[in-house]
Amino acid sequence: MTMPENLLCSKSHEYLSDNGDNTFTVGLTDYAVEQLGDIVFLELPEEGSEFKKGDTFATIESVKAASEIYMPISGKIIDINNSAVESPEILNEDSFEKGWLVKIEPTGDVESEQADLLEYEDYKEELE
Repeated sequence: MTMPENLLCSKSHEYLSDNGDNTFTVGLTDYAVEQLGDIVFLELPEEGSEFKKGDTFATIESVKAASEIYMPISGKIIDINNSAVESPEILNEDSFEKGWLVKIEPTGDVESEQADLLEYEDYKEELE
């Protein structure tokens, strides 16, 4: 599984990856996917939807549980991963490269909104 560089993670297990062009990719961390088990359903918002940091923007269901997914920073949805909606099991295979959820254009102050997100290594340490 290839992990993007500059990955930031929220305590609710979403990741935020800077695409370098003032857009970000949002997804679920490998840990979250592992905890969920076999994923059977994913619901994503429509392109153009706007969310504030902390808003629920998606729903995911596995054979074990249903879970809400929260927006790590405020943003407008510019792309959704239709492949993940059609075949949610790809999140189990690769939550970073193939199983990303949405791409957003930030609408808030990115720097201050990222302040409580953790670098991936620190996130992994917090889980131990």
